[in-house]
Amino acid sequence: MSIDPAVLVLEDGTRYPGRAYGATGRTLGEVVFATGMTGYEETLTDPSYAGQIVVMTAPHIGNTGVNGEDMESSRIWVSGYVVRDPSRVVSNYRATGSLDDQLVAEAVVGISGIDTRAVTRRLRDAGSMRGGIFSGTDAALDPESQLAIVREAGLMSGQNLSARVSTEVAYVVASTAGSIGRLAVLDLGVKTSTVNYLVARGFDVHVLPQSISIDDLLAIDPVAVFYSNGPGDPAASDDHVALLQAVLKHGLPFFGICFGNQLLGRALGFGTYKLPFGHRGINQPVIDVATGRTEITSHNHGFAVDAPIGVISDSPAGFGRVEVSHVNLNDNVVEGLNALDIPAFSVQYHPEAAAGPHDANYLFDRFRDMVLKSKDGK
Repeated sequence: MSIDPAVLVLEDGTRYPGRAYGATGRTLGEVVFATGMTGYEETLTDPSYAGQIVVMTAPHIGNTGVNGEDMESSRIWVSGYVVRDPSRVVSNYRATGSLDDQLVAEAVVGISGIDTRAVTRRLRDAGSMRGGIFSGTDAALDPESQLAIVREAGLMSGQNLSARVSTEVAYVVASTAGSIGRLAVLDLGVKTSTVNYLVARGFDVHVLPQSISIDDLLAIDPVAVFYSNGPGDPAASDDHVALLQAVLKHGLPFFGICFGNQLLGRALGFGTYKLPFGHRGINQPVIDVATGRTEITSHNHGFAVDAPIGVISDSPAGFGRVEVSHVNLNDNVVEGLNALDIPAFSVQYHPEAAAGPHDANYLFDRFRDMVLKSKDGK
């Protein structure tokens, strides 16, 4: 473990001195906290964390090392990593390396040896904010200079990060369960586990760049369209909203998760807003309004849809009746939308969560059933 000094600086001037972890240098981003006790490798490689410095509330990180099977994408996406006690040894038969070495290899600047629960309480009280990790020669900068660097960084609000995380070239993953047709997946930061669950439901998955046009999307003759999770502010994604509105007008079944839920909300004519500190972790309680069933779910989002809860409302964009299908039991945030007059629904959380929980995995079956019903009706 490194003994080199490092410091986490928040934009309100709060400072947390610690030790360098992973690569050394300087990194900036929105500081957020994740509450999962497991699944750190899935968190690190989730494209939805692009632009964010992630604080892990679980105190001991790195125990099981890293391996190629648990990665949700081809690389680590977090801007920085904050842990309390990095494991000094790797103890798992699946491990192919240590987390510390992987962070160094991918030039991810981190910090350890600080009270991550104290940082979390600060973020819960004041909200997510810009921050920076300074180590190596940057740790020697005077505090005023470090704070000025942090305050010059861009805000998450207004950022469109889809181009940073999306595939540049379309690719196809064939169904593993007997094909029911081509599924157009707009890659806004799609995770490997998402694709795996979709191909297991009989879809030939066509993963498409986020910049694709409606004509090119329709050219693959899809039976349905799926919008993935992803980073950034949904209010800055007008092109993706326009694309989705064109999809809905063509009558194609649609399913969106996380960022895809926010974009469906906007396509239906509702607004979005930034949450004070967001939902990140694998223990968020969500109620399915239709069944009254509570699900423990995985989240990673800092924005939410502003839609009326408890009533059936008319889509301001003219797509018929809409209901809020799921609600967060912690803070009453909209967690899902269901269009009643067109084949479209979405959830704000991650039914594909590879590290668990798997309470919401049934949503992929619901999507498959909706697509089959749509095909039978034509």
